[in-house]
Amino acid sequence: MMNISLRYCVLTLLSVFCLPVFATQVIEVEIRDHLFYPAEIEIPADTKVKLVFINQDSSSEEFESYELNREKVIPANSRGILFIGPLQVGEYPFFGEFFPKTAQGKIIVK
Repeated sequence: MMNISLRYCVLTLLSVFCLPVFATQVIEVEIRDHLFYPAEIEIPADTKVKLVFINQDSSSEEFESYELNREKVIPANSRGILFIGPLQVGEYPFFGEFFPKTAQGKIIVK
């Protein structure tokens, strides 16, 4: 009986103290006036990240990155979610497929 209680205590402590370490980092990116805010996103290497796009424009935009091998359409006045990583150190450019001259940015992995 004592063995089960000890296991329960250990698992409880691990979940309280270790879970935040393993939680996915969330970064919000606004799309406004056909621009990404922030245009440069810094993330740690070897970490999974959840990007939440908030499109405040009255037109859709498509997040596109050849280096990340990702694309995601975010309809007008809505939200979209995209997971990236874990990534190696480097820079990963991205752009808006529908407004490529203005909607540009990069993910910097350190």
